[in-house]
Amino acid sequence: MYNFRTDLANERRDIYQKVNGKEGEIDGIESSREDINENLKIERVKITNENGEKAIGKPIGTYVTIDIKNLKIARDEEIEKAADILSQELKKILENHIDKQGEILVVGLGNIYVTPDSLGPKVINEIDVTRHIINYLPQYVEEGTRMVSAIAPGVLGTTGIETVEILKGIVDNIHPKLVIVVDALASRSIERISSTIQISDTGIVPGAGVGNTRSEISIKTLNIPVVGLGIPTVVETAVLVNDSLDLFISKLQEEAKSNDYLNKLKEEDNYEEIKEALVPKDYNLIVTPKEIDELIENMKDIVALGINKSL
Repeated sequence: MYNFRTDLANERRDIYQKVNGKEGEIDGIESSREDINENLKIERVKITNENGEKAIGKPIGTYVTIDIKNLKIARDEEIEKAADILSQELKKILENHIDKQGEILVVGLGNIYVTPDSLGPKVINEIDVTRHIINYLPQYVEEGTRMVSAIAPGVLGTTGIETVEILKGIVDNIHPKLVIVVDALASRSIERISSTIQISDTGIVPGAGVGNTRSEISIKTLNIPVVGLGIPTVVETAVLVNDSLDLFISKLQEEAKSNDYLNKLKEEDNYEEIKEALVPKDYNLIVTPKEIDELIENMKDIVALGINKSL
């Protein structure tokens, strides 16, 4: 299977089409797109059979991608709008797997001391948890309130425990009906850094996008539905070089008008060739933008608010 090095289903689909010279839909994959406004768009990818699963290396299920432009300068009302869109899309997925009263566990993956990986733990700090109030002070809770609990389990390097092992223990003891997992992802596009949210009903494989694959967190491992909610915060150097090369070629094409070699070069995916040149010298770094602190804060607000509204 092709080495996609991205967690986003729509990017994998696009890469598969480009590498294989395919136009239109791939067998086993259905796609649709909705433009909300100039800064917000939604793309839905549904993998329906094994052919689609094998083509892009993602499990059968639903993947919703919300793209948010100009997040670095987003105002409060724009953050609120993005959170509303996230809430609506998340509700649709939750309704397919759980009733309105079903208990939910929200999990924030990542290392809070590493900024590009801190999104999950930061979101957890903003989640409206209700389980303890319902259990111990039910008289103060409105009837029909859903039980919500939340945890940031840390990372293997600091706990010595696989995240899925921690979550199995929690699930076996508190018996939630569904788990929402929030994590930082890797992308194959510099434009998507902290400006894209992917929601899926197939769980999540921590570290898969950066070649540091951990045990998957899904219905297979926890025996209850797992909704993955991820935001790209990093890309590889090879991705950065590949995107920069495309921009450079576009500039030359504008000046030269036509050039068969440059046209052919731009049509190809040069990621693997670039990576082969960088890896031997340990230059294939994982990179993130200088504004990552602000981007993480804005995305944290959007994700936490969106989850709270949906629950």
